[in-house]
Amino acid sequence: MPEISGTPDRKTSLGRRTFMGLCAGTAASSWTTASGMPGGCLSPVAITTGYDVLEADGYQALKGRKVGLIANPTSVDRRLRHIADQMHAAPGVNLKAIFGPEHGFRGSAQAGHSEARSVDPRTGIPVYDMYTLSGPKLDALLKSADIDLLVFDIQDIGARFYTYIWSMFDALTACARCGIAFMVLDRPNPITGLNASGPSLDPAFSSFVGRVPLLLRHGMTVGELAQLFNGLYVPRLTGHAARLSIIPMTGWRRDLYQDETDLVWVPPSPNMPDITTALAYPGTCLFEGTTLSVGRGTASPFLTLGAPGLAATRWVEELNTANLPGCLFRDDWFTPGSEVAKNQLCHGLQLAITNRKTFDPLLTSVTMLQTVIKISDDPIWRKSGSTFDILAGSNRLRSQLSQRMSAADIVAGWKPNEETFNTQRRPFLMY
Repeated sequence: MPEISGTPDRKTSLGRRTFMGLCAGTAASSWTTASGMPGGCLSPVAITTGYDVLEADGYQALKGRKVGLIANPTSVDRRLRHIADQMHAAPGVNLKAIFGPEHGFRGSAQAGHSEARSVDPRTGIPVYDMYTLSGPKLDALLKSADIDLLVFDIQDIGARFYTYIWSMFDALTACARCGIAFMVLDRPNPITGLNASGPSLDPAFSSFVGRVPLLLRHGMTVGELAQLFNGLYVPRLTGHAARLSIIPMTGWRRDLYQDETDLVWVPPSPNMPDITTALAYPGTCLFEGTTLSVGRGTASPFLTLGAPGLAATRWVEELNTANLPGCLFRDDWFTPGSEVAKNQLCHGLQLAITNRKTFDPLLTSVTMLQTVIKISDDPIWRKSGSTFDILAGSNRLRSQLSQRMSAADIVAGWKPNEETFNTQRRPFLMY
């Protein structure tokens, strides 16, 4: 993915796919592209990810080590070659084990599932299923793999409930207990490293979609998160920090969206097809705690929401009347391919992001929740609200929605925690 000597020119080959995505719209139009920019083309910013820094250095940091790798389909180089294949073929690199998170190492599993233990047919390396493992079970798995260095290289999308960062957290903690070194090959936060926002996790609601207090939109890279975890939380659990090293990126700035760079988008999970989905996800994923479908199995998951028999026309009218910044809604009929309302005709809406620089995924989704509660004849909460509370990080948001508190007041109530977190994360920011 990132720039290394000898790679194709950034405005040709793979780089053009992302570059052309920046050219939508016309400068004379008042409409902006999804990037929030007026029409017209900007040159993409060259980024070198942590992996390509490692490769360019001849894998010196891996020499003499027995290496394990946590990876998935996003773990690729600039030419979209998987890093497990590259590391296996590299002289002097002893890649002994591969660990797959949710969706699996090769990405064949759907949400909430993983791939069984296997031997990778390309490399002959054993692949272990680490999804949801923590504590003694994960310790035992790492010890059985006979490694002394565990490398993490997976693309995150910037939301607390995306599980890859918690696989990283659990592995980092296990490495501290087991005396195994841990290395993160850093990648961008695709929705920028700005705007850390939303409710903070109440530790009483800790789960695999939130182990420790983060905001729903954390605004950090995986390398920065690893430093925060290792600085603040791993010592509390193990008595000492892990032996952590980060290989940072070059070229990345906190204000960059992924499609403003020369990196090619690789879907981090089956229902994360593009950056527009990632922009909405920190908010619309909350609907996973409701009886509505989030459009899994459609062309626009997390942008398409609804349910059989829902009064969606009224829902859309209410939302467009709210004049939420940076977005519009349209009436939509769809049939989910999986999960809630699978193979059932649903009436709902499609969320269109018209200006991502003003779009607020959390304010938007709280307003969406308020209005759907208003128009629904039946309660919308799955499992009496417990699933929603786990996603939100506490039962406070659901209580506020039930009390008909305004979206503006709900969002304003997060400000003290946002200020605290932004102060807390500052020492761990690298860019």
